[in-house]
Amino acid sequence: MTRLPFRARDGRRARGVLASVLLPVLVAGTACSSSGGDGTGAQSVGDPLFPRLGNGGYDVRHYALRLDYDVENRRLDGAATVTAKAGQDLRSFSLDLSGLTVRTVTVDGRKAEVRRERNKLIVRPAREVAKGATFRTAVAYDGRPRTLTDPDGSTEGWVPTDDGAFVVGEPAGAMTWFPVNNHPGDKAAYDVRITVPRGWTAISNGELRDERTRGGRTTFAWRSAEPMASYLATATIGKFEVDRSRTKSGLPLYVAVDPREAAKSRKPLATIPEVLEWETGVFGPYPFSSSGAVVDHEPKGVDYALEVQTKPSYPEAPEESTVVHEMAHEWFGNSVTPKTWRDMWLNEGFATYAEWLWQEQHGGDSAQKTFDELYATDEDEDLWAFPPGDPGKAENVSGDPVYDRAAMALHQLRGTVGDRAFFRILKEWPAEYRHRNADAADFFAFCEKLTGRELDQLFTAWIEKDGKPEKARS
Repeated sequence: MTRLPFRARDGRRARGVLASVLLPVLVAGTACSSSGGDGTGAQSVGDPLFPRLGNGGYDVRHYALRLDYDVENRRLDGAATVTAKAGQDLRSFSLDLSGLTVRTVTVDGRKAEVRRERNKLIVRPAREVAKGATFRTAVAYDGRPRTLTDPDGSTEGWVPTDDGAFVVGEPAGAMTWFPVNNHPGDKAAYDVRITVPRGWTAISNGELRDERTRGGRTTFAWRSAEPMASYLATATIGKFEVDRSRTKSGLPLYVAVDPREAAKSRKPLATIPEVLEWETGVFGPYPFSSSGAVVDHEPKGVDYALEVQTKPSYPEAPEESTVVHEMAHEWFGNSVTPKTWRDMWLNEGFATYAEWLWQEQHGGDSAQKTFDELYATDEDEDLWAFPPGDPGKAENVSGDPVYDRAAMALHQLRGTVGDRAFFRILKEWPAEYRHRNADAADFFAFCEKLTGRELDQLFTAWIEKDGKPEKARS
């Protein structure tokens, strides 16, 4: 994620604004994080920063979403089928859903009892789901999707625009438009069908499998077969100019641009094939079946780009460095996804360091110079406010240390183990955890195993400890 139009590495910064819309239901209080012995699935996964997000007792394998959007009235009619595997006997379980009116819920074709508690949809099947069973929950719902304000003051979720909606979901926005196990620890495949008025374009993740117009309305069918965290899902709608092409290696590209941003977007978006080729050389094989981008026109309240899986999304024409940053997330964040929001630095540190490397290898400042400039900042600056691996509170999840200090930690790692070992890490880490979840402990152990070096002191100082660290000695 990067904030626009500021320098790309600024990212979505914490602004000290406590959100009255989202904060009470995601942060305040504590939801149960362990499954009940009475067959009740937990109403939280116990995330350290967002304790009310996610649900326990099952693992989602697939979401099938059918959405019909009335652009003029901003009304969404939805039908979601959630296929999951039970991790315990389930007499009841929950999904995350914000706003919207639930009409019917069935589990394996039988009507289920339902109640709402804040952003939780609590489902009691007609028959208990046995541990190990695969079950399907179908939810019909409608209404005007609700935009959320995050603890750092940012806008997310289903964001209405003057010609549709700009849909971005980090960290919690997915639940504004479909019922979901809304936590990065539960990744799944997606099939998304979106119906909109003729002349509009509806965009989701993965590949466009079908596009049909009937009765003045067009349905776009998208499939994302590779596992995806819910915060990376999209259903952006608008009037777009669409370009479909392929890279030299044959990777399909789908690029959609609001005509009002077309002229300014042309140059940075033209670098996508080059950026993908360069990042593939640095980070290893591209982890998905397609790529692309979406550029909208100034959706209200959204001043950041987001690494939407396979189609990074920008609220306006991006800079080249922002394209580099968001594309790097395909490896770091989208394919290798953190187990909890505490380890967002594993996403943003790598994506920020990708910018440094791009500059270094394309005639700009060296990574060392960028590091030195940042290290020269005073100890009371935001950069040193908290360690990247322990933001402490939700409003810090996108703060300076999560981006810049995490990238600095990677540069210190590079100086300690040397370029040969470091660039092996950049390739072998995303290969080892491809389409999986990982945390700081996984990364630390991986680096020590690959290099044969004791790195605990370095990681403790730069990732886990308060204050301005001393520079590491190689």
